[in-house]
Amino acid sequence: MSRTALRICPLCEATCGLTLTIEGTRVTSARGDRDDVFSDGFICPKGASFGAVDGDPDRLRTPLVRRDGELREATWTEAFDAVAAGLRPVVERHGPHAVGMVLGNPNVHTMAGALYPPVLLAALGTRSLFTASTVDQMPKHVSSGLLFGDANAIPVPDLDHTDHLLLIGANPLESNGSLCTAPDFPGKLKALKARGGTLTVIDPRRTRTAKLADRHLAIRPGTDALLLAAMAQVLFEEGLVDLGELSPHVQGIDELRDAVRDFTPESVAAACDVDSALVRTLARELAAAPTAAVYGRIGSCTVPHGTLASWLVDVLNILTGNLDRPGGALFPQAATDRTPRPAGPGRGFALGRWHSRVSRHPEAKGELPLSALAEEIDTATDEGTPVRALITVAANPVLSAPDGDRLDKALDSLDFMVSVDPYLNETSRNADVVLPPPPPSQSPHHDFAFNTLAVRNQVRYSRPAVPLEPGRMAETEILARLTLAVTGMHGADPSSVDDLVVGQTLGKAVQDPHSPVHGRDPEELAAQLAGESGPERRLDLMLRLGPYGDGFGAHPEGLGLERLLAHPHGIDLGPLRSRLPQPLKTLSGKIELLPQPIADDLPRLRRAAAERPTGLVLVGRRHLRSNNSWMHNVPALTGGTNRCTVQVHPEDAERLGLRDGEPVRVKGAGGEITAPAEVTDGVRRGVVSIPHGWGHDRPGTRLSHASTDPGVNVNQLLDGSLLDPLSGNAVLNGVPVELSPLG
Repeated sequence: MSRTALRICPLCEATCGLTLTIEGTRVTSARGDRDDVFSDGFICPKGASFGAVDGDPDRLRTPLVRRDGELREATWTEAFDAVAAGLRPVVERHGPHAVGMVLGNPNVHTMAGALYPPVLLAALGTRSLFTASTVDQMPKHVSSGLLFGDANAIPVPDLDHTDHLLLIGANPLESNGSLCTAPDFPGKLKALKARGGTLTVIDPRRTRTAKLADRHLAIRPGTDALLLAAMAQVLFEEGLVDLGELSPHVQGIDELRDAVRDFTPESVAAACDVDSALVRTLARELAAAPTAAVYGRIGSCTVPHGTLASWLVDVLNILTGNLDRPGGALFPQAATDRTPRPAGPGRGFALGRWHSRVSRHPEAKGELPLSALAEEIDTATDEGTPVRALITVAANPVLSAPDGDRLDKALDSLDFMVSVDPYLNETSRNADVVLPPPPPSQSPHHDFAFNTLAVRNQVRYSRPAVPLEPGRMAETEILARLTLAVTGMHGADPSSVDDLVVGQTLGKAVQDPHSPVHGRDPEELAAQLAGESGPERRLDLMLRLGPYGDGFGAHPEGLGLERLLAHPHGIDLGPLRSRLPQPLKTLSGKIELLPQPIADDLPRLRRAAAERPTGLVLVGRRHLRSNNSWMHNVPALTGGTNRCTVQVHPEDAERLGLRDGEPVRVKGAGGEITAPAEVTDGVRRGVVSIPHGWGHDRPGTRLSHASTDPGVNVNQLLDGSLLDPLSGNAVLNGVPVELSPLG
């Protein structure tokens, strides 16, 4: 007999509500939850394929331990014994920094991934942290940290109310949105146009989003920051700057005016390949709109000036008075955010508190560049010990980082490696121990990170839709046991990790005069926590201490886990609202418009205005039925438009002798790849587009469907030397490449 269960979709950042149909323990179908307070029944092809993703037969069901050079099935006890025996000696012999940790993109889509890696990192004490952020959005974290004092204070466009939306390097009709959590992003853009609003898209490709736009600018890749700086210059030159209610919260306006004075539309037009008059029109329209928002994403982050472009996105919102006002760009308020503190100066944000060992890359937000992982393993220097052991959690850097061939060899040279991953993929195949989490239907779900980026404040929680299968271990328990194993507490009760966090959190809260539980007994508060497990108790704790919480009785109508469970479709917490100055944590307590690291990097941008690239340059692209490297093993999500091809403009194809569908050789600084040509005027002249996440042809994996049509790894074209200097983010777009027919 079939039954239904509610579940929040974990397959992209839109976080749509699903209604699952379940027969026995198998998910047979998924449809949108029409009563979900956030998504209102919207669903995309990934969500509709939830059952196929969940039931993929290639998902690992038991741990794997390397014996005599081969990965073989083992018990959980054997696996954690091997972890303790492999990792702990590395820490004792070489110190904690010799153990590296890599956190992948899917890690952010799980409850376990939000709650346990910070505890593991703190307990281990390593500075060798690498994540998917430095091949994606780290420039936005850095620019937000410098502007607002908090790297996680990222404003999002108020899609439901804005009159004018300018998108740069973003394709939400394919990605469903990123750093802007919005179910049915396409519907919101169509609603914007239906109410008379304007949509402008800046992208070197004529994407599905660009086709919807009122105006599409096919900018030369990598010149986003120049265009945005010129728009800021026009606002100053033509007297269009109007801070409005932001004025008391902003400092550095005169310094900013001087800093962008040289970036006239005429000075950047040739580099951007955009007419100077059009640049002025963009600035004027932005200033004239009743409300407006500028939103930049991965195309403007993964370029040589990614941090400057991310900074300028917010600068334009500030100069037009559109930051922190309805219809503009606002700071969301998640239910699990920390207890709001009174506005005032904070600790600020610092870069480069330590550096990578080999190339001396500065840390950003506690992370080192993923591009540097290979050299941190395989290169000896006089300073420090190389990374000798590695923990990867839901990560596949062999495909997601530049020069995967080098990294693959480096991983093979490690003393020990453990992967928490449901698949034996291109990275985890190198591990000594693989710890597989259960499928999403058997896991609880709450979006800690994405609710801080949501276009409407709301809170939702899904308990497991299917009981944990015998022989499996919850991902929360896997990560708790991993924490104990690497810190010399192997064999202790995994619940002790949750108890430790609860005790530490309440211990600080009762001493905080701004906390609703100030002066109370932490043990008495801990005894009041609801939940069937340690993770649920921690969620209850965060909800009750959060901005909408009941404060353990201080606000009886507030949130807690029990109230949330009584609302299975979620609780709507209202539209985004103005919050300044509360989110600001800068040393001055104000928005610091021209932070010194930004000012120091502007000369590099000025030099870029004189550059005139003559060859072909590379850009990536997203597919609606995919998400990086982790969905190509699901037949329902591959084929059709979801193909690994080399898109090239017809004029470039004719000049180079390339024919549609025939193989083309692509050469870059890191190597060369071969893939079918796709001749299309959807890319501008001089641009080559290849999707990310493919290359499933390495031996030793268990990805039976992906390996039948493996595609090629576009990041093998990169040697890892090109980084945005402020954030350490890999430069993936605007990279020179050469094309030639294979024959």
